[in-house]
Amino acid sequence: MSPRVLGKFTAAILFAAVLSPIALAKSTTKERTRVALPFAPSEELVYEGEFSKLLLRGINIAELRFKFTRPAQATRDVQAKGDGEEPAAQPLLFTTDVVSKGFFVKLFGVSFHYHAESQVEPNEFYPLRQSKVDEQGKHVRKGETVFDQEAKRVQYTESNYMNSDPSSAQGPPRVIVVALAGPTQDVVSALYFLRTQPLTPGQTLNIAVTDSGRVFQVPATVFAEKKRMKCVLGNVPVVRVEVELFGPGRAEEQGKGKMSIWVTNDDRHLPIKGRLSSDMGQVDITLKSIKSNGN
Repeated sequence: MSPRVLGKFTAAILFAAVLSPIALAKSTTKERTRVALPFAPSEELVYEGEFSKLLLRGINIAELRFKFTRPAQATRDVQAKGDGEEPAAQPLLFTTDVVSKGFFVKLFGVSFHYHAESQVEPNEFYPLRQSKVDEQGKHVRKGETVFDQEAKRVQYTESNYMNSDPSSAQGPPRVIVVALAGPTQDVVSALYFLRTQPLTPGQTLNIAVTDSGRVFQVPATVFAEKKRMKCVLGNVPVVRVEVELFGPGRAEEQGKGKMSIWVTNDDRHLPIKGRLSSDMGQVDITLKSIKSNGN
């Protein structure tokens, strides 16, 4: 198994919570409404990823950290955009780190570290800019995504180099400009946008996500769960979200698999568990800790 294929497989489940249901709005930018935020002004979610295949069961392979920071002045900057216009909104900041742990290097012979930061408009909750660094072994891929939601387009710029040395870049940066059909999230802001949605059992959503210069659709359906799920928060009621991640026009166009995500059935909508099963094995991602500051 090549490092790139393995990285795609691992990232798929390690971002299971991230690639969760985002309703593809059919409205224009002007029709957006203010979004209520169900999470604290400062929050950190920590997850553990475990791999299973044949005789290998529950092997710890990765740690994920999702951090959210809201500006101290909750809504508006002191500087106005111009005469007669409203002050500019201070963007929300979301960061994600995914790091290989435990038995991963022994199993697959390569380590990885994925770091991403997203800036999001705080009132209508659409991404403005995302930067990411994807390290797999000695190979480093650095990308930046800039959104123009009014013009309905996104520009992605990517550089590839070795040993964390930008001077070893493999050719000029790759630039991709893609049209957007409507309001679209990136893979970091998506997790938190999910938590602003109703997630009612029986609800069917169509997901619009952009990553690395691609925009793909992912259908998802919300199901009721009769049994509570045990987690770091206690024994909590949950709903299950089935996400179609594989197939033409999806996040993973090749291969077959199934992804399920369990989210708390309350106002916070915390993703507490995810599971991805494919021909390469099964990865479970489980919430291990949550820190928040409501001040």
